[in-house]
Amino acid sequence: MRILSKSLLRRFGHPASALVVALALSPVTAAGQESSDPRTLRWLAGCWEQRRGTRVVQEQWMAPSGGMLLGMSRTVSGDVARAFELLRIVRQDGVLTYIAQPGGGVATSFAASTVSDSVVVFANPAHDFPQRIMYRKAGSDSLIARIEGDQGGQVRGMDIPMRRGRCEGS
Repeated sequence: MRILSKSLLRRFGHPASALVVALALSPVTAAGQESSDPRTLRWLAGCWEQRRGTRVVQEQWMAPSGGMLLGMSRTVSGDVARAFELLRIVRQDGVLTYIAQPGGGVATSFAASTVSDSVVVFANPAHDFPQRIMYRKAGSDSLIARIEGDQGGQVRGMDIPMRRGRCEGS
């Protein structure tokens, strides 16, 4: 494991990225819970946001119910919506599966390779980019979403640190 850790650290450059990749390579389940049960991911439920200048990324997940988590995201720059995505996490063929529909378009599925009470990693090696989607709790009010994958023979990734926000509505 020590050789793997050094190798991952060299390849991904940051201990947190190396840790997430190492977790992705070895499936984990939360103690006492089945890894294919959407309720395992109740820690993901709520409203999350990242603010950078006039750019705001918001992601909202409904609590698990009926065998699924429903989510959505939106990116707004200034007063203009730049992107949105419809999201689901469901059990398919006995595996938790993240289903994304960027812009409300065609759905793409990513199967869970790691599930715990603080980290979840979904993968679809056949997808162009990203091939992996990860969420990691970073304290009680923070979350780090990460997308990564191979582009032209190089692993590329982007962390999206978010803080718990208020779920607004009428």
